[in-house]
Amino acid sequence: MQSLRRRGVKWTALALLVAGRRESALALFESALAEFPSDPYFLASKGHLQAQLGKRRAAAQTLKQLLEIEPTDGKHWFNYGFVLEELGDYEQSEAALRRATELAPELDRAWYGLGLALIRLERFDEAVVALKKNTQLQPMSPYGWYQLARVHVDRHEPDEARKIIRHLKKFEPKVAAQLERETGIFVSPAS
Repeated sequence: MQSLRRRGVKWTALALLVAGRRESALALFESALAEFPSDPYFLASKGHLQAQLGKRRAAAQTLKQLLEIEPTDGKHWFNYGFVLEELGDYEQSEAALRRATELAPELDRAWYGLGLALIRLERFDEAVVALKKNTQLQPMSPYGWYQLARVHVDRHEPDEARKIIRHLKKFEPKVAAQLERETGIFVSPAS
């Protein structure tokens, strides 16, 4: 019977989300958690919706609860770290994102988030390591490359930034052009 109730909540929440009724879906998950307080799916869904609705402090509390139940899930640590970063708690965000990369080293978003947290903490050498790992895992995504180029500029390494701009011109010319404008480092097509 509990399994049937859980499935009913999931399907109803999905219908609410499709209809654009996020607040109603959140209320449904909160109600379900009164009945199933340790349900990881309901906690993760509640935390996700809280973050989407701009309720970041509440989301952080919900995700922390989730981590008490499933402490070895790298995705949960990533979500927690992401919310902490949005709250401006960069040190705690870094710790959570590091944990995410330890538990799920293939999670490219965790490496990217770790890089961003380290940039905010002005720990550029460590940020380079995290962003390089992100670009290895997601070589065609411009986001890691963009941040990596910015870090090289901050570290006064224009040649490294130039290499990245040249690389981006091959598959993301708009991002390459944006980097050129922002950094003043221009790369000719033939170079």
